Amino acid sequence: MIVEMTVPEVGESIQEVEIAQWLKQEGEWVEQDEDLVEVDSEKASLPLPAPASGRLVKILKRLGETVAVGDVIAEIDDAAQREQAEAGAQPVATEPPPSAPPTHQQRAEAAEIQLPKASVQAETDTSADPQPERRTAEVQPEGRSPIAPRRVAESPDVQAPPERQPVATTPKSSKPLTVARSKREATPTAPQPVQSKPLAPTTSTAREEELVPMTMIRRRIAARLVEAQQNSALLTTFNEIDMSAVIKLRTEFRQAFQEQHGVKLGFMSFFIKAAIEALKEFPEVNAEVRGTDVLFHNYYDIAIAIGGGRGLVVPVLRDADQMSFAEVESAIVDFANRAETNKLKPDELTGGTFTISNGGVYGSLLSTPIVNPPQSGVLGMHAIQDRPMARDGQVVILPMMYVALTYDHRIVDGREAVGFLRRIKELVEQPSRILLEV
Repeated sequence: MIVEMTVPEVGESIQEVEIAQWLKQEGEWVEQDEDLVEVDSEKASLPLPAPASGRLVKILKRLGETVAVGDVIAEIDDAAQREQAEAGAQPVATEPPPSAPPTHQQRAEAAEIQLPKASVQAETDTSADPQPERRTAEVQPEGRSPIAPRRVAESPDVQAPPERQPVATTPKSSKPLTVARSKREATPTAPQPVQSKPLAPTTSTAREEELVPMTMIRRRIAARLVEAQQNSALLTTFNEIDMSAVIKLRTEFRQAFQEQHGVKLGFMSFFIKAAIEALKEFPEVNAEVRGTDVLFHNYYDIAIAIGGGRGLVVPVLRDADQMSFAEVESAIVDFANRAETNKLKPDELTGGTFTISNGGVYGSLLSTPIVNPPQSGVLGMHAIQDRPMARDGQVVILPMMYVALTYDHRIVDGREAVGFLRRIKELVEQPSRILLEV
């Protein structure tokens, strides 16, 4: 019985996907619920499992094709036996039949042996030779002008019979052993040394180009970024944060935190907690524009920008204000691991009221992040760098980080944006205030 594999619903508002990779080939056996194909949606890449066990008899949609939800993309024969399918999927290596050696009459008609007079009879009598085709000879192709003879090597494991050993003679004029393809052809000239041609250079100076289509995820990212630039009044404000207190706290409790929770204590959890407190104080940054209205969110779903296997993804920490430091760090590690293997679910990439992007992991010192529509703000973190700073009338070296807030100026004014960033600076420079909520 043939079982049709269709594209299931992979997320809210997703109507079509793109075939990214077939994990099995036609003729191979597949188990039920085994990943059979990977598809790209506009939000994430995800594998689709086989609906039944059997032999994959036909692939209907190839790589790069766009298919709608509900379309049939493959057929599986669930009545096939696994042993037969596996045997049919393995190609049988066949060897070409060995060519029969030429007969004595064919060799005699094809060539005329020319030898010195003293050894003509001994060398032309091939009736006693059990394997005359193994003799060393110089061959001149038929129908061509005389060329340098080609030496055919005798098999190393076969020795000439005693009666075939060369006869010791000293003729006045001896000529090399040759085989003429025709009596009418001229006697070949003496062998000429083979002139070797210089090797071509291994490097190429050609100017090459390659046209690669965008994946569906990349096309969606591009569309949303252009949408943000065209439909929002974006502005960016900057500040810098002394990371000494956070670094000291992480160094002091790093080992105990990891032993107790099984995850490292990173910088991101401090910034998420600080951002939530700042969003409570400046709710406009946690809102969005809906036509001529402003929608304020009374919850805090923080989106984390992560570079995934096929592009930038922004998974969301739901109700991040109710999560502990350990829960935040564990969730971020899980998101990062599944983003590399394209295992994030579409519903994990939807929503979000505010976004945090850490360009510092790539070495970025300063940038202007773009908001993720329909959100109104995004916080950009950057690399920590030791810089000379003035403290109490003295110049000291401190680990500093530039931070940037890009916001939608339609609903967030400069006062709220600057105040929001200053509040984050205060909380990160004094992390105890996060716990005390002061």
